[in-house]
Amino acid sequence: MSAALVKELRERTGLGLLECKKALAAAGGDVEQAIEDLRKASGMKAAKKAGRTAADGVVASRVAEDGSFGVVVEVNSETDFVARDAGFLAFVEKVLDTAFTTRQAEVAELMEGELESDRQALVQKIGENIGVRRVQLVTADSGVVGSYVHGNKRIAVLVELKGGDQDLAKDVAMHVAAVNPRVVSPADMPEEVIAKEKEIYTAQAQDSGKPAEIIEKMIGGRVKKFLAENSLVEQAFVKDPDVTVGKLVSGAGAEVVSFARFEVGEGIEVEKVDFADEVAAQLKG
Repeated sequence: MSAALVKELRERTGLGLLECKKALAAAGGDVEQAIEDLRKASGMKAAKKAGRTAADGVVASRVAEDGSFGVVVEVNSETDFVARDAGFLAFVEKVLDTAFTTRQAEVAELMEGELESDRQALVQKIGENIGVRRVQLVTADSGVVGSYVHGNKRIAVLVELKGGDQDLAKDVAMHVAAVNPRVVSPADMPEEVIAKEKEIYTAQAQDSGKPAEIIEKMIGGRVKKFLAENSLVEQAFVKDPDVTVGKLVSGAGAEVVSFARFEVGEGIEVEKVDFADEVAAQLKG
């Protein structure tokens, strides 16, 4: 059986590899026939929804009692209504439990077996596409991990510190949730990002008509400001704007090593469909 056909059926149905292979074999390699046959199977309601964008949902995190590691997950639904459903939230908790217990940060491996069966059963019951989008494990080698989840469960952050304690890490995580820095320090900013900013600032400065040496200083100053505004340790701490996050942490004898920030639906492109057009399309179908 063609791997491309199996891949297409999996993408269109959200079902497992073996189930898709069997369905294609029974349908003689006809994807449409395989889908029609699968409508008679228990997983087909989940399959019918698999192509719909799931850009809502919640994030969740958990940290070990000793602060040695933490996990953060994002589980998506199509609507905010389902994101508040008790069954959906119970599934999220089970995903978090499994990720925490196994320390598994690969979604495909995490979802093998029982969790995937639970996901499909939940889709059957609720009638929306539901998916585990991403999982991240953060481990502290010589410090602690702290966590902060915004009240509406749409932003979750893990922060790793070298030294310090979980309360400090949680404060920094809250800052990351609120301000959304790109990197820990200016040295971590990708060169291509800096180059793009320089290109923009150069075009802006050249229109000023100032001498080349002044333009060069202007560009340097703007790049420095950009790095300060987007680097965690250079930002003014949200709880006390008179001190930077870097000084706050160093004052406690600690250092920020890394952070992971998950916001529900970030980076997902949602197709906007006119409601009247959608109803008309469904009636045609």
